[in-house]
Amino acid sequence: MKRESPLLKDGELSKEWQFEDAPQVRLGRAPDNDVVLEDFAAVSRYHLTLRPIDEQTWQLTNLGTNGTFLNSQLVSQGQVVSGDILQLAKDGPCLRWQLILDQPCTHEQNPPQSLFCIHCGEPVVTEERFIHQYQVLRVLGLGGMGTTYLAWDKTGSLTGKPITLVLKEMNADLLSVPKAQELFEREARILKSLDHPGIPQYYDFFTEQKRKYLAMELIHGQNLEQRIYEKGPVTPPQAIAWGVQVCEILAYLHSLDPPLVHRDVKPANLMLRQRDRQVILLDFGAVKEIGTPLGTRIGAEGYSAPEQERGKPRPQSDVFAIAPTLLFLMTGQAPITYYRRRGQQFRLDVADIPTITPALQQVMTKASHPDLRQRYPTAQALAQALRGCG
Repeated sequence: MKRESPLLKDGELSKEWQFEDAPQVRLGRAPDNDVVLEDFAAVSRYHLTLRPIDEQTWQLTNLGTNGTFLNSQLVSQGQVVSGDILQLAKDGPCLRWQLILDQPCTHEQNPPQSLFCIHCGEPVVTEERFIHQYQVLRVLGLGGMGTTYLAWDKTGSLTGKPITLVLKEMNADLLSVPKAQELFEREARILKSLDHPGIPQYYDFFTEQKRKYLAMELIHGQNLEQRIYEKGPVTPPQAIAWGVQVCEILAYLHSLDPPLVHRDVKPANLMLRQRDRQVILLDFGAVKEIGTPLGTRIGAEGYSAPEQERGKPRPQSDVFAIAPTLLFLMTGQAPITYYRRRGQQFRLDVADIPTITPALQQVMTKASHPDLRQRYPTAQALAQALRGCG
């Protein structure tokens, strides 16, 4: 609810102030008041306060030496409702107190295909569908594990204010697959434990009508795979800058106890956030805790380290994935086409790419070495090497 106090008495100065969910409103000449009336000598520095009693009534307390008049009556205290006139001192300004009650928005004159009303900010949908407390706005994606929705939490219970968010729904046909349930539940549990600006914030995990759901922060932006396909390859300095950011996120994951291996670092899982151009690491469905039983093979072709293909991922497996990621960013081509057989091993070969400097070629070759003992030992070490190539 907004509360408004407009109209100074002399008619020459016409002002209004609006307050939303204010615990109190202070009026006076001092600059730290909510309503500053510095042009009126009769008004005290701190002349009066107003505090809400309920949605319709406010408690007035006079603090001014020249008094306060409520509807022409001198008062030290009083109850103010919408339409009342306040006068600060006998020769001071008059203000009308008015409560502006919220009215339902008709959502008229919105551009076609709008998701949110340009007038009130609420969702504009023709058919309302709710999952738990979340209003589904549209489908963001369909995958093997489930469906991802753009959703709206009007209650504000998650963050203290209404927000849009991402809601992941596990496919119904996977409910009978124990491993699929394990991966989905593990993603929720791990996201809940993480706290890093390069990782989406966890909001909620619940089951409704036998389906599992994960609610998390919506990142406004574009993943790096989409960006390269739409706008073309980037320069080595830009690719390096993004690569360093990814290394910093990985360094955080690898420093946890137990360390976490993402296992699916690739351009499609790297979102470039629109508001600050920072890279965000997505999709924690494949995350592996070091020390837990091994065996499951997860990873994308061309981005997975040999030991990960064998079901034995290590933190250095994520380090490996940075090299083919950089290759895609700078060429726009699938990394798998750049692997060459060297003896008994396949190696990522970037020697014939003219845009990649010799120093960067050396870093990428070391990062993607088939033997993890020959790679950079940590994501921090790779980040430092990449900075040296800039």
